[in-house]
Amino acid sequence: MEENEESPRLKGIVIITLPPADNPSLGKTITAFTLTDESQFQPPSNHHQNQIEPPSQPSQSQEDSQSTHAQIPFSLKRFLFYIPIPLFGLVFMSLIALSYWVSFSQETLYELREIDDDQKSNTIIFPLFPKGGIGGSLQGEFEIKLGRFVGSNSKIGKIRLSDGLSQRKSLKSMIAESKIDSTAVLPLKGNIYPDGLYYTYVLVGTPPRPYFLDMDTGSDLTWIQCDAPCTSCAKGAHPFYKPAANTIIRSDDSYCAEVQINQRTNCATCHQCDYEIEYADHSSSIGVLARDKFHMRNSNGSIVSSNFVFGCAYDQQGLLLNSLIKTDGIIGLSRGKISLPSQLANQGNVRNVVAHCLAAEAGGGGYMFLGNDFVPYQQIAWVPMLNIPFITSYHTALTKITYGGKGLSSGGINDEVVLFDSGSSYTYFPKRAYNELVAELEGTFGESLIQDASDNTLPVCWHIKFPVSSVADIRHIVKPLGLHFRSKWWIKSTKLQIPPEGYLVINNKGNVCLGILDGSEVQHGSSLILGDISLRGQLFVYDNVNQKIGWIKSDCSRPKRFERPPFS
Repeated sequence: MEENEESPRLKGIVIITLPPADNPSLGKTITAFTLTDESQFQPPSNHHQNQIEPPSQPSQSQEDSQSTHAQIPFSLKRFLFYIPIPLFGLVFMSLIALSYWVSFSQETLYELREIDDDQKSNTIIFPLFPKGGIGGSLQGEFEIKLGRFVGSNSKIGKIRLSDGLSQRKSLKSMIAESKIDSTAVLPLKGNIYPDGLYYTYVLVGTPPRPYFLDMDTGSDLTWIQCDAPCTSCAKGAHPFYKPAANTIIRSDDSYCAEVQINQRTNCATCHQCDYEIEYADHSSSIGVLARDKFHMRNSNGSIVSSNFVFGCAYDQQGLLLNSLIKTDGIIGLSRGKISLPSQLANQGNVRNVVAHCLAAEAGGGGYMFLGNDFVPYQQIAWVPMLNIPFITSYHTALTKITYGGKGLSSGGINDEVVLFDSGSSYTYFPKRAYNELVAELEGTFGESLIQDASDNTLPVCWHIKFPVSSVADIRHIVKPLGLHFRSKWWIKSTKLQIPPEGYLVINNKGNVCLGILDGSEVQHGSSLILGDISLRGQLFVYDNVNQKIGWIKSDCSRPKRFERPPFS
């Protein structure tokens, strides 16, 4: 005891410095300061300051540092008494600044690791593919999904699929049940202009047959053009799906109630479950429900299969026929019980989390996944997912819209419901905000911008008096848009910044067209819809488990596995 009282009592503090945001692999720097009330006390030796290597490559200096730090006793009372006031203030302010930087930063602070094919995979990736033959002038007609089931009409029920259909082998004997790992990832392809859609591929049936399906977060039901026979179908990318008698779902199936929710009566003795979907652009699809094997490729290359209920669509009308030139149907990714993510989650195959990442480059493409293994939860800006007024759509409350920091239509925008809809090519603003944005853009360019009434690529297209080949040529002139959302946590940024590429299009005439349309013309409950043009260059996550929507900037080249280092 006497020796301890005579020896100087060491006190210390440790400052942890984060690595550069653009190179997190450099690790963190730990600096230890020792303090004492003895004037002869020497500063700490150099081995107290080390750069921590990634966890997979521990260094000897780490072990020395840890052992040295463990020898430093600590008394909070004595530490606060002897620490110099200026140093205490500096440390305190540094910690405050560090916490705010971590909270607001959208950059990756965790270790990012590419998918390793040799390790146990928890992900199946959906690709997005380009779709040719649709582009060019759409002459004022723009595809927007947001489908809803409607009541029966004279067309439903005219075709009875069970007549003349052959029996297939029992579903249980076709392919052994195979559990999907906790995340399914599919690559995506497509673009905004000239194609206007993003789609992926799936394998359905036995033997598995490929189908290209438009990715749609605004639709419940996945459907494929079906030879039932097909009364009104486009050519499609592949031969029509051919149902068998034992794949057609009867009307007493629990999923039938989901698609006939708006119908007044049910037919308990019917041999099939009929449905009709009407979309916001007045397109429609009619068919019957079927159950067959749905095959997905895991990120390690293996194929997994699951029973899946989808629509056997034999009558399509409207703009859907245009989009079905090079695709075969729609993949429904909403919160509805019959959507693909909900079905897979109910079977215990994945967590009910949907995410997509649309590349910002002109070539398009990207990926989408089901599950949460590739979600960087700590870095994403989150907003709460609302349940009203739309039960199955992904939507939240918007507080304001800004252009270059200036508010657009401050009156009437507060708490406007905004929908995230990957089935819509373009974005829709409330009429007042839309008109103000057009005026702001025309004021920015001045006399060098002339509206071209003969260009019907989009409702508003301008001719610029200097050559323009891409949006990058006018980036120094136009300003970004800002969408400000209501958030649960005040410290987290809830602003979604949309760059000029997220709302402008350069068409084949060299004109600049506005990719934001007047939402008052959309026959839907919301006049503010975020479509594909504004969803590019970001990873968007719809977490149905925790009821929240989030986003983070990404190049969308391929998903990365986010892992917490041991020291986080």
